[in-house]
Amino acid sequence: MEDDAELELLLSLDGARYEAAAGYVVEFTAKRTPETPERPHGISYALVFRPIHGEPFVRFDNAHPVPHPGGRFVKAGRAYDHWHRTETDPGRPYVFTTAATLLEDF
Repeated sequence: MEDDAELELLLSLDGARYEAAAGYVVEFTAKRTPETPERPHGISYALVFRPIHGEPFVRFDNAHPVPHPGGRFVKAGRAYDHWHRTETDPGRPYVFTTAATLLEDF
């Protein structure tokens, strides 16, 4: 089971917005949710790096499902944990392990 301190740190960042560099911000959303197949870790989150007045450059979230990569013959579910590399990237599956690892990967 995940260290409670790590999870509490992530949850404490909910609503935080920090200037990361001139003209850029980092924003956090993190809330407890019931454990479901879509959110088995019981957290709804979004970690965003973007220009102050623009669309995200990088975003880690579990707000919507994304298809697993592979051909049309690959049988796999849809991943809710994922990350976006650009504002137009539909998302790539992300393997959520712990809150601390999520913050490090972001």
